Amino acid sequence: MNEKNDKRFYYNKEFLGSPDARSIRLLSEYYGPLQKFKRNKIQDTIVFFGSARLKSQEDAESALASAPKNLSKNDRTVLETDLDMSRYYEAARELAFKMTKWSKKLHNKKKRFIVTSGGGPGIMEAANRGATEAKGLAVGLSISLPFEQSGNPFISDDLEMNFHYFFMRKFWFLYLAKAMVVWPGGFGTLDEVMETLTLIQTNKLRKQIPIVLFDSNFWNNVVNWDFLADKGVISRSDLDLFQICDTVDDAYKYLTKRITATHLRGPNF
Repeated sequence: MNEKNDKRFYYNKEFLGSPDARSIRLLSEYYGPLQKFKRNKIQDTIVFFGSARLKSQEDAESALASAPKNLSKNDRTVLETDLDMSRYYEAARELAFKMTKWSKKLHNKKKRFIVTSGGGPGIMEAANRGATEAKGLAVGLSISLPFEQSGNPFISDDLEMNFHYFFMRKFWFLYLAKAMVVWPGGFGTLDEVMETLTLIQTNKLRKQIPIVLFDSNFWNNVVNWDFLADKGVISRSDLDLFQICDTVDDAYKYLTKRITATHLRGPNF
């Protein structure tokens, strides 16, 4: 690149990183992912949300087995909780595997219902891992954060997309989504599921998206859904916007039935 080209604004990193170029950065986080989805012929997705902190069963068992004998009671409780919570990692991995196997049997020139996660560790890794183990594509929409890992080794080549803006990442989660599975998680997971339900409730998101909340014990302790309806702050019919499932098989049957009825036609039906 010659000196003249160096002076062009779209080569100027200082300018591109400035407040005045924010609109350009936003457009980049729209057109960049759009290009990748088109290049990989991905028509739509199944989004997995959940905690980045959950470990695989193997890792949780290893950490507990290798813990020193003089470990404090509190620290041991943390490791035991990690092992207990690892069942969600394994369930997400299994469901992603089954949904990918199912989607690969569909007759379509474009790739349908591709498992997509937030591209990090925990449930996100489990989802991408299951899809990869089924020899399918796995999308990761990661976010740059100061203290958390971005990316995981199970995202397909050319399908890891790193975002700066949360709302642009959320746009791509929902724009192609035809189904959603929400696993136990913290603030980020709650933010994602509540925003999705709000968009559907207010008819800003008009397509039908079957939503599974995995594990009734977790979700009914975190949110008292019936109480919200009893107090009139949501409608009783709003409780039909999601389905709570306790097993991978139940989630798989619900998702495939709803997706087939809503989004498949002709030779795919």
